[in-house]
Amino acid sequence: MPVDNTVYDRMADSWWEEGGFLHALAALNPARFGYMRRVLVEELHLVPAGLRVLDIGCGGGLLAEEFARLGCAVAGVDPSKESLAAARRHAASQGLAIRYECAAGEALPFADESFEIVYCCDVLEHVTDLRQVIAETARVLRPGGAYLYDTINRTLQSRLIVIKLLQEWRWTALMPPQLHDWHMFIRPAELREELEHHGLVPGGLTGLKPRANPFRLVRALRRRKRGLLSYAAAVREMDLGESPDTTVSYIGYARKPDPTAGVPRLKGVAAGAA
Repeated sequence: MPVDNTVYDRMADSWWEEGGFLHALAALNPARFGYMRRVLVEELHLVPAGLRVLDIGCGGGLLAEEFARLGCAVAGVDPSKESLAAARRHAASQGLAIRYECAAGEALPFADESFEIVYCCDVLEHVTDLRQVIAETARVLRPGGAYLYDTINRTLQSRLIVIKLLQEWRWTALMPPQLHDWHMFIRPAELREELEHHGLVPGGLTGLKPRANPFRLVRALRRRKRGLLSYAAAVREMDLGESPDTTVSYIGYARKPDPTAGVPRLKGVAAGAA
């Protein structure tokens, strides 16, 4: 079941409020943005300043602003008009020039080969047509460009943690009911197949996993339920970080080959990514 965008419309004011539900996603930024920045700078040897970057499913602009502060020329698209309004307000308050447009990943309002970098976070497990989103991503990405993503694996572990612990069990639930549909989670091998189908070369991939032990994790969720922690604080207590274990969620990248310069096939997909 694709995500109901009215959920984000109703909560759009919470993107940049410490106590708000959507601001919990900001607590994920150190892990995922840290990975993305490292890939771009250390693995791909790109200079971020001036790179044209597209954020697919930008929401309130939590990641878009991180890229803008690196000096990238950032555009963001999202189907939620209320989230985009919140993103524009906050970017303006920070003096950041980010271009936001109302659109879905299945139909991007940009010309072919418009961006050097495209990324998609917290989105792929919600989209109506994954194949079309990847096709549009490949279309707007310049040859030699990089595609960065994160999503949730479809495993028994993700059903237990994301669906049961974080969404359904009333004594620990952090998220609204039915926000995620386990059947729409994506196994790495499935995503890899879609990337290759559209001419993208899969690169590195690693897991994203709470480093907190189970006791600390449940304690943080219970404190959130009692109002002792904000959503963001509870997520920070989970201490999300990179891991060889991809069974719950994972983050990775792919390249679009440049036929004029030649992009070598990238290796190093983590073991256990199937």
